[in-house]
Amino acid sequence: MTATAVSSAGPRQWRRRLLQAAPYILLAPGILWLVYFFIWPAVQMFLMSISSGTLDSGFRVTGSTQAYADALGKFQVQFGNSLLYGGAATILDFLIGFPVAYTVAFRGGRYKNLLLFLVIAPFFTSFLIRTISWKILLGDEGPIFGFLKNDLHLVPTDFTVVGTPLSVIAGLTYNFLPFMILPLYVALEKIDPRLVEAANDLYAGRWEAFRRVTFPLALPGVFAGSILTFIPALGDYINAELLGSPKTRMIGNVIQARFLQQNDYPLAAALSFLLMAAILLAVLFYARALGTERLTG
Repeated sequence: MTATAVSSAGPRQWRRRLLQAAPYILLAPGILWLVYFFIWPAVQMFLMSISSGTLDSGFRVTGSTQAYADALGKFQVQFGNSLLYGGAATILDFLIGFPVAYTVAFRGGRYKNLLLFLVIAPFFTSFLIRTISWKILLGDEGPIFGFLKNDLHLVPTDFTVVGTPLSVIAGLTYNFLPFMILPLYVALEKIDPRLVEAANDLYAGRWEAFRRVTFPLALPGVFAGSILTFIPALGDYINAELLGSPKTRMIGNVIQARFLQQNDYPLAAALSFLLMAAILLAVLFYARALGTERLTG
């Protein structure tokens, strides 16, 4: 082998190794971000959940599971409220969001971009302000029920919505609706219209074509939208705080109060971990029931 061949083999080998390492180099920033801002805080929170002490004397890792026992024994109602309200909001978002996404994807035409902008337009306003706006709209003297009570006399004067589960679910449904519409739109927009036309050519009616062609192909969007809606709705506390009452408190309200007001860090951390476990189990069960692995694999 000549000296020229040896000298040229070096750069080629270096470039080959660089190309092999390129995926890992590109993944490195994201992995470091997840480790530093997710995994490490999660480890710290777990250690806090098995700690003992107070804010004044300090917390020490003792391996105590008392916080988990208290979390499971004292807050079943709040866990139940979170599951009920989050599940109801997810179902309502799907029932509202699927027709909207279907219309934008298949009937939007030249107005498609405008319709998508209207879907995400609420994000230009603070989450807190949007929730307070719903409190005004649903208030006893607000533009809806004030008109129904005082002008039309269709609703009893003692009827109220704010402070009930209905108002909390309404706020959750509104605030997280775009998270359902956008994944549904992406899945529906990818469907080849010729598949629906082929179903119609085979004498399938509109409903039959939708049931056998359109909806199965949209299941990945249904899965993604449901997860993106259910997870933040389950852990939300703003809607229950502003639109609800002490009876409608969700587990997010308990965690927020324990962390920021009562300074009971071990119990708050234990509640957070139990909430994460419940979400993970719900997602795994939902994915298995929906068969998303088969559809996206």
